[in-house]
Amino acid sequence: MRMPKLAPRRVAALALDDQDRRIAHMAASLLLDYPDEERRAKFAVVAASLGDLPDALRAAFAAFLAAAAELSQQQLEVHFTATFDLKRKCCPYLSYYAAGDTRRRGMALVRFVEAYRAAGWEVDADELPDYLPMVLEFSALSDSPIAGQLLSSHRDGIEVLRAALEKVNSPYAHLVEAVCLSLPPIDDETRKRYLDLVNEGPPTETVGMTYLGNLKPFSAHGASSEEVRR
Repeated sequence: MRMPKLAPRRVAALALDDQDRRIAHMAASLLLDYPDEERRAKFAVVAASLGDLPDALRAAFAAFLAAAAELSQQQLEVHFTATFDLKRKCCPYLSYYAAGDTRRRGMALVRFVEAYRAAGWEVDADELPDYLPMVLEFSALSDSPIAGQLLSSHRDGIEVLRAALEKVNSPYAHLVEAVCLSLPPIDDETRKRYLDLVNEGPPTETVGMTYLGNLKPFSAHGASSEEVRR
């Protein structure tokens, strides 16, 4: 007997101005990355930057910061690794949700690199270009509309990540909720895709699979560049 599909909790998008969106994305970028001692030392600075955000956004960030404060350095690092490295549906790499562990993943990653270059940026970090904290930092610092396209084209994956983190009661769910609050409302097609992903998980083989996300190929241009750092 087939189990009924789960319907994750909906998160209503907020109408944000550009400044609030930038602050929210930079805060989420910093807090979603690996919480080593140097990064955790910045949590208080991040918290101080959130005062003018809408209540729902501030509440989401505050919930994470309060939960993280209850954990020791070692506990937070262990939780991060156990959550993002060992749970398939908690992957912080956006193209994984569309391409999974398939040969198409390489093509999806190339499209991310092309997108950064089309905005005049170069990826210069140890992480893959679809790493969510990196994409959020790009969105916070870049004036290019391409940053928004990267996030919206993989919105279903972000929703899957949020639902998976909520299911395991991870405090990081609050941060991904903040990201979802900062993005435009999802359409019915995107919601259907992420509901399928929530129930079935990312693809594991290439047979019959053509979807790579809605991100279109980019052509690199522009002489100047900036580094996308973690």
